[in-house]
This record gives sequence, structure tokens and C-alpha cells, in this order.
Amino acid sequence: MQFCRYAPLAAARGSRVILEVDPPLRDLCGTLEGVSEIIVQGETLPAFDYHCPLFSLPLAFDTRLDTIPSTVPYLSTPGNVRDWQAWFGPVKRPRVGLVWAGNPKHGNDHNRSIALETLLPLLDVEAQFVSVQKDPRPGDAAVLRTRGNVLDAGPELKSFSDSAALLSHIDLLITVDTSMAHLAGALGRPAWVLLPRVPDWRWLLDRNDSPWYPSLRLFRQTDAATWPPVVQLVKQTLQTMIAG
Repeated sequence: MQFCRYAPLAAARGSRVILEVDPPLRDLCGTLEGVSEIIVQGETLPAFDYHCPLFSLPLAFDTRLDTIPSTVPYLSTPGNVRDWQAWFGPVKRPRVGLVWAGNPKHGNDHNRSIALETLLPLLDVEAQFVSVQKDPRPGDAAVLRTRGNVLDAGPELKSFSDSAALLSHIDLLITVDTSMAHLAGALGRPAWVLLPRVPDWRWLLDRNDSPWYPSLRLFRQTDAATWPPVVQLVKQTLQTMIAG
């Protein structure tokens, strides 16, 4: 999911841009500059002259590393969403969101998702941790219930608009390669992304930043392709950040 970054470019050339999205994205993508109309998948399409799948837009624009549009944020939180500040209460410690798994139906999910138990070393850091995990798997849900120091926002997240509003109230998101990483990047919110040794093509190789999202930092598996060293590095970096 790239959250429709190219729509403003098309609009700048005088086109009327119609964007077809999944239902949970309707309100959020409505904040994208240059979009004339949002259509939810399954609705009747209006007349159009050209059609292009989102993932083919970089090819259509002949995108290169130095021409990737990287100005953020290009999405914003829609109105009429949950008041997360009231849900959190007073700020006592830095708030750190956690997402450790994506959709299990994803073809590469066995490489990108991890068990919550793998992230437990992070919870030793002096921060307020917040689970931003939607629909945790049974084993992860059991671990989460035992951690009284983790706020569970997952059941409150009904749409990407809710998630966008939540991200505006946390200081950092730590996530595996899921839609939440792309959402944070599109909103210009700070996020650290844990990547498998062979990642999705959009994360490229041998770099700890993203040309798509300036607010993201990448933590990659080494040749060993195991997660504990990655988590340990994230923990050390988080400790340094909070101490500073």
C-alpha cells in the first residue's frame, strides 16, 4: 500500500483524478490533495478516459530514485474521529506504538510478521507502549493480556482514519512491514520499520532510510535472517533516543 502518492501529480497536469479504494480508506484518502472523487470498490464507476493500477503509477511516471515524490505529509487526519488524547490521559512517558504482524493472507507474511513475544525486550525501556495491532493472533493476544504496561488500542481502530488520528498522539511507531508503516510515512509521523533480509521491493536494499518516506527509519535483518538482533538494536536505539 503506497497511499496514492501520485494523485496530486496527475491533478497538477489538469486531469480529473478519480480514486478507487477499499472502504476503510475512503475518508482518509479524501484528504489527499488533487483527488476529485473517491470511489469505494464495488460502487459504480463514473465515466473515465484512462485507468491505471496504483502499483503501475511509478512505471507510468518513469519514476527514478531522484524523482520519487517525497514531500510529506500528503495525507492528514479526517475530522470527526475519536479523541485519542482523552483515551490516553495525561502524558507521563514517551508513547511508542507497536505493530508486529500483518494480514496472515499476505503471500510473504511468514517473513515480515513476527510474534509479540519477540518484541518483549523492548518493554524494558522507560516508555508508554501502545499496541496498534489489529486482530492479534491467539498466541499474541494471550501474551498481550499478561502485559499490564501495554495499552491496547487495537479494538478501538475501526478504520485507517482512526489509525491516522492515533498516530498523531504517539511519539514513535515501531512496526513490521505493514500498511501502518506506509500510513505513518504518508502522515510524516516518525516510525521504525523492522524488515526481513529479503524485503518488499519498495524498501530497496542496503539503506536505513526510505526515499518514499523521510520520517521512516529502517532496521533490517542481517544475513542470519533472525529477529532477535534486530530487536536488540531497536531497543538500544530507543533507549538512546529517550535518554536524549
